[in-house]
Amino acid sequence: MARAATTSDAFNAIAEPQRREILALLRAGELPVTDLAQHLGMSLPGASKHLRVLREVGLVRVRGAGKQRLYGLDARGLQPIHEWIGGFEQFWTESFDRLDAYVQELKQTRQGDDR
Repeated sequence: MARAATTSDAFNAIAEPQRREILALLRAGELPVTDLAQHLGMSLPGASKHLRVLREVGLVRVRGAGKQRLYGLDARGLQPIHEWIGGFEQFWTESFDRLDAYVQELKQTRQGDDR
């Protein structure tokens, strides 16, 4: 029985560490699958499978360049992840603000004790 696809969206696709590494490598520019496979220490078929998943969810684009196929990052596919993570920005900002206020309070208390 064939295994069901588990990478139907960008969230599932980037859950795999090697796919995240591919995206990180592609931040610097387009690369052929041979270079990606070499960087990752994996076989060409293995790298190709990861690239196919990333392409299917819109995180990677491919273009022909002579005999090579060059893969590049398509960051637009990361938009849903960016928006989801952005929802936590307020939480972290408020947490850091509370921490800063606490540190300032400790400093004032220590300065008062030193007098």
